[in-house]
Amino acid sequence: MSVAAHIENLECATLELEVRDAVLTVRVHRPEALNALSPEVIAELREVFDLLRSLGRADAVGDPDWSIRGVILTGSGGRAFVAGADITRMRDMSREEVRAYTRDAQELTVWIETLPVPVVAAVNGFALGGGCELAMACDMIYASENAAFGQPEVALGLIPGFGGCVRLQQYVGIAAARELILTGRRIPAEEAQRIGLVSRVLPDTGALMGAARESIALVAAQSPTAVAAAKRAIRAAQALPTDAGLQIELEAFADRFGTPDMTEGTAAFVEKRTPRFPGL
Repeated sequence: MSVAAHIENLECATLELEVRDAVLTVRVHRPEALNALSPEVIAELREVFDLLRSLGRADAVGDPDWSIRGVILTGSGGRAFVAGADITRMRDMSREEVRAYTRDAQELTVWIETLPVPVVAAVNGFALGGGCELAMACDMIYASENAAFGQPEVALGLIPGFGGCVRLQQYVGIAAARELILTGRRIPAEEAQRIGLVSRVLPDTGALMGAARESIALVAAQSPTAVAAAKRAIRAAQALPTDAGLQIELEAFADRFGTPDMTEGTAAFVEKRTPRFPGL
């Protein structure tokens, strides 16, 4: 059974899942709590993204499983992407319980970040605390004009725990990350785009989802193995000095030569036709 078929068979209480044209839409669905990341939401997101980690591997007959070529992560209800961690639940946890909860959430963000296919965060409202951290694990963040971003944990006597102290400075630089984390300030979509957190701002949810699907369609027209390799190289090189990063890039580039996707892509270019990538 393909990854897409496995996901279509999942029964989730806090997520809405849709597979259409090889694009999976994952919608966090707790509108009564502004889609806050309860332990149940984290567990169901982990189940979905753990299945997605199998993309590109050989199926039962030896063919690569590229049944899903991209993921859109969003929230339901129109007011929030994910408003944050579930503070009501978290405040009564013991230190060991919160360690487990946070460890699960952090591991989820790594699974999202390291998927072989692109993940677009379609932020349609509040992306605060854990919601901002969830979005930053994605490859691209698109936002509607009513979106708002922030890491307000200091107002609760806490600090970001799902990757905000790490990824926010990778997105916006150390100075802006310090300012946002230490003040807890909430910023609108336009400012988030200006400082480099958001790639695109769209007028409404319809345009937002359309833009996310269009970007994934562009990626899906490329070699899936090259996309996966590019994602790995970008992640591996992001914190390295230039010389070390260039060495990572060199090896990843050289490793593409002789692969079936590279052979097909270069042949299609020379022959002036659309490539038919085997995904190998």
